[in-house]
Amino acid sequence: MNPDIDFATLKIPRHVAIIVDGNGRWAKERGLTRMQGHDAGFDNLKALAKHMLKRGVQVASFYVFSTENFKRSVEEVGHLMDLFVMLYKHNLRDFMENNIKVVFSGRDEPLPAKVMQVRDELAEQTKNNTGGIVNFCLNYGGRAEIVDAVKKLAASGADIENLTEEQFGKYLYQDLPDVDFMIRTSGELRLSNFLLWQNSYAEFYFPETKFPDFHEDDFDRALVEYTRRDRRFGAIKNA
Repeated sequence: MNPDIDFATLKIPRHVAIIVDGNGRWAKERGLTRMQGHDAGFDNLKALAKHMLKRGVQVASFYVFSTENFKRSVEEVGHLMDLFVMLYKHNLRDFMENNIKVVFSGRDEPLPAKVMQVRDELAEQTKNNTGGIVNFCLNYGGRAEIVDAVKKLAASGADIENLTEEQFGKYLYQDLPDVDFMIRTSGELRLSNFLLWQNSYAEFYFPETKFPDFHEDDFDRALVEYTRRDRRFGAIKNA
C-alpha cells in the first residue's frame, strides 16, 4: 500500500477496463522471448484483478486477446491459448475462494475447443459468486460485438422503432455497466477496437508502464488520477 495516498478520499470507479499491453516489449527489454512476456503478464493479471475488486471496483474487464490477434505467429497464438487454458483451469479455486464471478466477452470462432470448454466451465462454476465480476475479453472486437448484437436483435423480433440505448445494451456479449475508467498500459494512445459501446463516456488513462510491471501500487496511483477527473457526461456544471 502506498502511504502517500489517502484512500478514504478516492473515488472508486464501478467498472474499470484494462487493455493488457506491452508484454512483448517488456520481454524484449530483458532479453526474454515474447512467450515469457505473456507468462509474466498473466501472472500479474491474476493478482491485479483481485486487488482491483478489493479496492471496491465492481467490474474489471481485461482485453486479453483481440479478434485481430489471430494474425500473429502460430507459435505465439498457440502459447496464448495454452495460457488461457491454464489460467482458467488452475484458478477456479482462487476465484471461488474470493467470491469472484467470471464472464467472457467475444466470439467462439476460431477459438480452440479446449479453450471454449474451460471458459464455459469457469463461467458456469462462478456464475453465482457475488464479490465482483472479472470480464475476460477473449477473441474480442468492439465492432464485432456491435454487429453480433444487431444480429441477435434482428433475430429476436424486437420493436426496432422504439428501441432505446439501454435495451440495445442487453444484446451485447455481457450485460454490464458502462466503463468508468479505461486504462491502457505501455503508453500506446489507442483504443484498438475495445469496448466501443461501453467506453462512450469513460475516462482514459495511458501509463507508460508495461503490463507485467503494472502492479497494485500502479493501479492505486491510477485511482488518484481518476479521482482528479471532473466527469460531466456532456453537461455543463453551474458556475
